[in-house]
Amino acid sequence: MAVRPIRLFGDPVLRTPAEPVTDFDKELRVLIKDLIETMQDAPGVGLAAPQIGVSLRVFVYDVDGVVGHLVNPSLDLSEEQQDGDEGCLSLPGLSYPLKRAKRAVAKGFNEFGEPVILEGSDLLARCVQHETDHLDGVLFIDRLDPEQRKLAMRAIREAEWAGQTVRVKTSPHPTRGKAL
Repeated sequence: MAVRPIRLFGDPVLRTPAEPVTDFDKELRVLIKDLIETMQDAPGVGLAAPQIGVSLRVFVYDVDGVVGHLVNPSLDLSEEQQDGDEGCLSLPGLSYPLKRAKRAVAKGFNEFGEPVILEGSDLLARCVQHETDHLDGVLFIDRLDPEQRKLAMRAIREAEWAGQTVRVKTSPHPTRGKAL
C-alpha cells in the first residue's frame, strides 16, 4: 500500500469520466487501500480514484470517524439543500461556498462486488456528491455561480501549484489503459 501523488487542477484525468469497475479483484482492493492512505495523509474527507490518476469509478471517504469506500456509485439526492464551504485536494488551499443536496443515498458496491447502500446527510452527503462528481469528470468549481467561479479561476492562476505536473510512472504490464 502506498500514498500516491494527488493530481492537480489541469490534469486531464480530472476532466475525464471514469470507467466502471468490472473486476473486483486484488488490484481493486490495493487501489482502495492506497486511496484511503492518500486521503488520510493529505488529509481530506474524501478522495476519488481519478485524483490519483486512476480512471475508475471508486471513491473513499472519512467522515465523522467512519472510513469507507464505494465502487460504481449512483446517487439519489434530496430536494432540500444545504449551504457550506467546499474544497478539494486537487485544488489545494481553495474553498468556496456551494449549495448541495442536504441528504444523499448512494448505491454501489464494496471491494468484493457486494451491493452497498450509503445514506447520509450534511457532510457525508456533501462528500458523496463531491466524490461522485469527480467520477463524472466534474470539479466543484464547475458548480459555483459565475461570480464565484471567476474568483476561483483567478485564485487558481495565482496559486503556487498552478501549472505543476505530476511525474507518472508507466508500467510495461498491460492494464487495459488504466493507470493502476
